[in-house]
Amino acid sequence: MADLGEIEDALDVLMQSGVPKEKITVLHATTEYPCPINEVNLRAMQTIRAAFGVKVGYSDHTQGIEVPIAAVAMGACIIEKHFTLDRAMEGPDHKASLEPNELKAMTLAIRHIDQAMGDGIKRPTPSEVRNKPIARKSLVASRAINDGEVFSTENITAKRPGNGISPMRWDEVISSIAPRNFAADELIELTTPKSTLHMPPGYLTK
Repeated sequence: MADLGEIEDALDVLMQSGVPKEKITVLHATTEYPCPINEVNLRAMQTIRAAFGVKVGYSDHTQGIEVPIAAVAMGACIIEKHFTLDRAMEGPDHKASLEPNELKAMTLAIRHIDQAMGDGIKRPTPSEVRNKPIARKSLVASRAINDGEVFSTENITAKRPGNGISPMRWDEVISSIAPRNFAADELIELTTPKSTLHMPPGYLTK
């Protein structure tokens, strides 16, 4: 039921009383039981974090478990949720509360989301590193190619696995000369592999 100015006033009271800002978490909430979905306004939670530089959470009064799960995905580090043994019990909060099996499902989903958020660094995951050579593609002969023939869109294509020349080098390969015969589906090479030549000690010294 507050606006940003009232939240600022409350934070001032806490911090002037000696509470460090890093010890404070502000929970966004909509005080209606149950709360209409179109009044949840989860983005307000992010607004609070940006405005005051505090940790944020979400106090949920909606029916179901989707909204608190979404709040975690948006950065909530605390979730408050009413639960009850039976929604048919007397009292204003029971209808907006979770029963035990729902609370368990919400908690499990939140733990999964928390793990799925990761650290934000874009890089191949350990499982992707294993999959990379299999899932990526290489340039291969789409048909038999003769030694000296020009590589073109008519005789090369991209297929798995990715242990050959990357399709990202397509423009480099097109119009190059085949250094040898290639069978259909064979990995393309731009030069014929050379055998290792062993030089005697001191051969290249002046």
